[in-house]
Amino acid sequence: MYKILLVDRCYYSLLGLRKLINKNNTFCIADTDNLLIAREKIIQWQPNMVIADFSGFSNALHNIQQLSAIYSACGKSTRLMVIQSGDHPQIEAYCRNQGTEDIFSKTLPLPELHSLIEQTLNTRPPFRYRQQHTASLLTLREERVLKLWTEAASNELIAKIMGISPKTVYTYKRNIRMKLGVDNRFSLFLSNPLEAAE
Repeated sequence: MYKILLVDRCYYSLLGLRKLINKNNTFCIADTDNLLIAREKIIQWQPNMVIADFSGFSNALHNIQQLSAIYSACGKSTRLMVIQSGDHPQIEAYCRNQGTEDIFSKTLPLPELHSLIEQTLNTRPPFRYRQQHTASLLTLREERVLKLWTEAASNELIAKIMGISPKTVYTYKRNIRMKLGVDNRFSLFLSNPLEAAE
């Protein structure tokens, strides 16, 4: 079964794409609205294809180079299909410089979009060969802490679930922020980095 990861800030787009792609339950689909989690998911889950709308992240990007983490994680064996909502010349220019030949619009008719997704999957390199060049930044325990953290679990609850002390949870969170290059704890969750500074 092919694995597809959807990366989009819009909940309704994620829901709609999931239904469009998986009409016959022939794909295993995961989704995220967080670029940092998307990178880790690509590395750990190794999807056959990533469908991403980076335009929703335009206000959250501290630097356009943050998108390189997604391209690096995809490498040469995971197809990346970029679909955009709106006009974001800087993001589109960056994606083209990274080798993305076609950037599609979300305004395409659904049958055409479905056809493009199938076509992109069919042009993928052979699935049996996969060479992973990028190591995960986070350990498995750090990934678990990050998941619970993004679900708004308190340090005490995370400590109880994982069987560690709240002080250790704090240490894990600090290490996660350092590894992901996040200035403060709010930057992981806010859509606009300027909000984190307030």
